[in-house]
Amino acid sequence: MGWDVVFKRNVVKNLPNLPQRVLQALAALAADIETKGPVRGDWPNYSKLPGGRHHCHLKKGRPTYVAVWKDEKEKVIVEVIYVGVHENAPY
Repeated sequence: MGWDVVFKRNVVKNLPNLPQRVLQALAALAADIETKGPVRGDWPNYSKLPGGRHHCHLKKGRPTYVAVWKDEKEKVIVEVIYVGVHENAPY
């Protein structure tokens, strides 16, 4: 069963501002989600959040970059709702 990964418009607009290392980690995360599903316990600091949302760290240190996504199991879609620094993450 494959999952479709989509990015919110604000995430796409912010992609050019992200460091190359974070973009590579995001691409790897999206590929993992597509093949293995939205629950990614094998990623650093992964946790499930309320409302079907999930988060993990893409880059540790200062600043820490995180990704937040939510899954819609009925549609087999995962929507990445945030990628950026930890301090602004919508937990």
